[in-house]
Amino acid sequence: MYQDEYRRWLAADLKDPDLKPELLRIEGNDEEIKDRFAVALQFGTAGLRGTIGSGTNRMNIWVVRQATQGLANWVKTQGGNQTVAVSYDSRIKSDVFAKEAAGVLAANGIKVRIYDSLMPVPALSFATRYYECNAGIMVTASHNPAKYNGYKAYGPDGCQMTDDAAAIVYDEIQKTDILTGAKYISFAEGVEEGLIRFVGDACKQAFYESIEACQVRPGLAKNAGLKLVYSPLNGTGLVPVTHVLNDMGITDITIVPEQEYPNGYFTTAPYPNPEIFEALKYGLELAKKEGADLMLATDPDADRVGIAMKCPDGSYELVSGNEMGVLLLDYICAGRIEQGTMPKNPVAVMSLVSTPLADAVAEHYGVELRHVLTGFKWIGDQIAQLEAAGEVERFIFGFEESYGYLAGPYVRDKDAVVASMLICEMASYYRSIGSSIKQRLEEIYAQYGRYLNKVDSFEFPGLTGMDKMKGIMDGLRTEPPKEIAGIAVTGVTDYAKPEETGLPKANVLIYALEDGSSVIVRPSGTEPKIKTYFTTKGKDLSEAEGKKNLLAEGIRPILS
Repeated sequence: MYQDEYRRWLAADLKDPDLKPELLRIEGNDEEIKDRFAVALQFGTAGLRGTIGSGTNRMNIWVVRQATQGLANWVKTQGGNQTVAVSYDSRIKSDVFAKEAAGVLAANGIKVRIYDSLMPVPALSFATRYYECNAGIMVTASHNPAKYNGYKAYGPDGCQMTDDAAAIVYDEIQKTDILTGAKYISFAEGVEEGLIRFVGDACKQAFYESIEACQVRPGLAKNAGLKLVYSPLNGTGLVPVTHVLNDMGITDITIVPEQEYPNGYFTTAPYPNPEIFEALKYGLELAKKEGADLMLATDPDADRVGIAMKCPDGSYELVSGNEMGVLLLDYICAGRIEQGTMPKNPVAVMSLVSTPLADAVAEHYGVELRHVLTGFKWIGDQIAQLEAAGEVERFIFGFEESYGYLAGPYVRDKDAVVASMLICEMASYYRSIGSSIKQRLEEIYAQYGRYLNKVDSFEFPGLTGMDKMKGIMDGLRTEPPKEIAGIAVTGVTDYAKPEETGLPKANVLIYALEDGSSVIVRPSGTEPKIKTYFTTKGKDLSEAEGKKNLLAEGIRPILS
């Protein structure tokens, strides 16, 4: 079957000159052919993501056309403006895939609003809402290595597509022959017919104004003298982040030269993820050389941001996603109360795998902190519920431990642009009162206790990887562990049982332990790995770390 599909591709005019040579190279190699053609890339709520290359199990123009035809079929049933917004990042072929998607939409009579140059995830979410689109498409593989690309689909609310809508789109994709089933006209033809138009300056300006309206202490940063080193990690962040920072008066910005401009090969950060040290190495070296107060890095699609803060001894310390979530929550709450801008009955939202330290901070300020499933669309869903009730101003902040933050309801996905602005404003504020981000973090720990949150991952590569992951999760449900590392399990929450959790069904297990620690087990939705989230608490960091290491050793045999 897969050999037949391989031969069909080999005989076809594949348009992209990179595709045919790859197929000729693997001629006669059954394993390589099977890897590319035995299965198709799955379209789910995170859209598509895969290695760039030739075949049904790769990211290429044919997979993009097929997926877009499926999306177009759904859009045509939705009424409304019959418009789709499109954006793309700096990855290899991102601009090509974006224009291919636009060509399929236009051929289906659907209007397109596409950015004239690469722009981040939050800009796509904003444009989807601004133009009252039926859907949005973001061509990106987020922080995956350079060989990957992907395709995220958004609903009319600017949130990643709902499970129900994604299931319909997937059914439509299944009905569409990958090489012959998608309608298509060239990008130029779509422009000539008036179906494809670029996102206008008014939309871009409104995006920046919406972000800048989220300042807690407007004008404060102008005179704080903050010295910043910034890396866009060769992605989409450079223009929007520097635009907003300059507008708020932060001008002493040194850009990491090797990572300044778009480059989908990510030669200086093979894994362009601001969560990991290797991606920030160049920025940290430059920060030390410049004596910067802060080093900031946004991922390629600029929806997540990582930072290193300067310590009193002149060294730099990475701040985890949980720590930054807590710092921003604390800063926004204290600042808005001080400024008299805190709404009545304020609401913050975080993913359920994020730190319980945030619960303590929210309680201190009288803020309702809602817990949702992993995936920022669930935070967006909470904003939508507030908006439907006419109470959207109650939303003050949302975050997840994987470095995603949002303040303000102007988009429905995480936004590294607003997060960069608020982090720099927060650093400016603490600098102006003779303090620092590091000092404030230590004060928070002193006040609420020394929490530690760590994530470990177990990878399951290859075609059998997903089956192995399923077997492990099934095993945990049929024979739940009674203890982990000798510490008794006192409670298990299974998010596959919505009748018990009150949340939508999800493949997540949470183990509460006798000593107050917790372990969360969750397969990744986008990569072949099972993630384990550890929360421990100690009188100091070393005690909390000791508990975490013990639990990690205890869980290893269960997941390997």
